Amino acid sequence: MPEAAAIVVLTDAGLKVAGHIRDCRPGARIHGYAPRVSGPDIAFDDVGAELRRLFAQGTDIVGVCAAGILIRALAPVLADKRGEPAVVAVAEDGSAVVPLLGGHRGANAIARRLGEALGVPAAVTTTGDVRWRVALDDPPAGWVLANPHHCKSFMARLLSGEPCRMEGEAAWLEHSGVEFRSDAALAVRVTDAPDVGDKDTLVYHRRRFALGVGCERGVAESELADLVEGALDGAGLSPRSLAGIFSVDLKMDEPALHALAESLALPARFFDPAMLEAQTPRLANPSETVFREVGCHGVAEAAALAAAGEHGTLRVAKTKSKRATCAIAEARSPVDAARIGRARGMLTVVGLGPGAPAWRTPAADRAIRDAAHLVGYRGYLDQVPAVPGQGRHHHRLGEETERVDRALALAAEGHRVALVCSGDPGVYAMAALVFERLEAAESAHWRRSEIVVVPGVSAMHGAAALAGAPLGHDFCAVSLSDLLTPWPVIEQRLRAAADGDFVVALYNPASNRRRCGLARAMEILAAARPPATPVIVARAVGRDAQAVTITSLRDLDQASVDMMTLLIVGSTETRVTGGHVYTPRGYRVKRGSEAPA
Repeated sequence: MPEAAAIVVLTDAGLKVAGHIRDCRPGARIHGYAPRVSGPDIAFDDVGAELRRLFAQGTDIVGVCAAGILIRALAPVLADKRGEPAVVAVAEDGSAVVPLLGGHRGANAIARRLGEALGVPAAVTTTGDVRWRVALDDPPAGWVLANPHHCKSFMARLLSGEPCRMEGEAAWLEHSGVEFRSDAALAVRVTDAPDVGDKDTLVYHRRRFALGVGCERGVAESELADLVEGALDGAGLSPRSLAGIFSVDLKMDEPALHALAESLALPARFFDPAMLEAQTPRLANPSETVFREVGCHGVAEAAALAAAGEHGTLRVAKTKSKRATCAIAEARSPVDAARIGRARGMLTVVGLGPGAPAWRTPAADRAIRDAAHLVGYRGYLDQVPAVPGQGRHHHRLGEETERVDRALALAAEGHRVALVCSGDPGVYAMAALVFERLEAAESAHWRRSEIVVVPGVSAMHGAAALAGAPLGHDFCAVSLSDLLTPWPVIEQRLRAAADGDFVVALYNPASNRRRCGLARAMEILAAARPPATPVIVARAVGRDAQAVTITSLRDLDQASVDMMTLLIVGSTETRVTGGHVYTPRGYRVKRGSEAPA
């Protein structure tokens, strides 16, 4: 998923204008040219490479710079204009705003908003906007063009002087500069029916129908899809006329419902039973059975009517399959699904890596940027650039359960939440605790959110990379902290690792009060491998104070080891060459064999 927008600034002089732009574009981040810009959200060293990267991932770009810089940088990657993001140039002093690319994919609208904020007219040059004050291939919110692939040739014929007729009603078109004649060959048709249009006819649909859905737990995706398709066909409605899919919040985690929403490219929104019960007087098929099970007298009809609003009416009453129901309600005007009901919440457990921003994955950056709320230890959240309007919930060390519970509660309210961890969230971090708390949760609401785990570079892998390739063959990780695991269990695992000749990564090796565990661990491992076995001592991996030392079991200075340290103890096969540690997989011995690489 591309970021909301990137404001690209090349000098400190453009930062003031960039700040005004960010006020108009919530969620946008300032990308600054590192040699000349102080304190951007994201710094970069190569202007052309950064612009092409943002463009390739579909991010809207507002460049506070000369238009020529944007043109020259992006010219090599221009292809299909239907897939390009918006690119807008803004003068460094805010005196000019020019949409360059993606005019009908948001650039014109962005330029107009920025122009209003900066007090200058936007230099919109796309022909349709200039000639007719509308963009036929970019209808207003709540409308959809069924055949955008015909729009270019259609507009060319209009520009050459061919007349056009209007079929149906659309105030945004009727009040434009397009000249309509009833006898014209070209037509603009507004319809709710399943019409795909053609080269002579542009077809527009108003998203003014709400699809209500109810189903049994675990209903097959195909059954629900077939039911809805049949209801639409029977009513003579196009799927493009639907504004969204609506149901009771008990179905927030129903896979078939979300698969249907994805296949129709529609948002899924949910109401609590009380909201649906308020629709009972309007239902065509109220059910006492449903009331006893759910707490409202209907789901499909009630959800559709709640979404359509107080003046909405049922177009399709409850229709049943073996395990599902659906209904369709008609509103007087397009329905803004994003403002109705509640979305399914999402909790993303994010790993920042050891600390270096360069080791943070793009997926982690996206999850953090897209979240409405961040939850985590303050030291972790301080590593993340601020996003305007984003909630931040700090917790102290030791409050791991409180962190998870806060994140789950926020997600249950329908928010997108990122629970931020160091390293990899599944390696001695918060992901396992999330699932543990879900399993024990008394509140069913927590279990209805979507849970996603985004991996990160673990301290173990970061330390290994800095030292060479010590994890090149079989390895394991053991935490020496006995706060959550009894020491006899830790010692049993250390013995198993020693007996199996595993390379061993030791997390939480020692603290000021806890020194005996490290000594005992070294004693167990030293009994099973030579004194010269390589040991990597990695401290503050990925941070400014990073230090990596290669020593041996015989020479390890245990006094230098603390909670900021990670140890990697080699196996009997691990060796040191040219200042690097590696553990061979045995290619030299098995060369010529058919063993998989």
